[in-house]
Amino acid sequence: MDLTVFRAWIQAKLNLKDERGANLVEYVLLLAFIAIVVFVAVKVLGGTVSTKFSKADSALA
Repeated sequence: MDLTVFRAWIQAKLNLKDERGANLVEYVLLLAFIAIVVFVAVKVLGGTVSTKFSKADSALA
């Protein structure tokens, strides 16, 4: 086997591992996006839900 071919094969194999890090970054960005959506939903709907629970609590008491 030629040393140049072997070296190219090793470099190709090592570059494949770099793509796994890119996948990790994509998952972290997706998780951050989901967290932001949940945070905004809680901020927007929080007062409405709290009021409904307070009314239900008053009705049961």
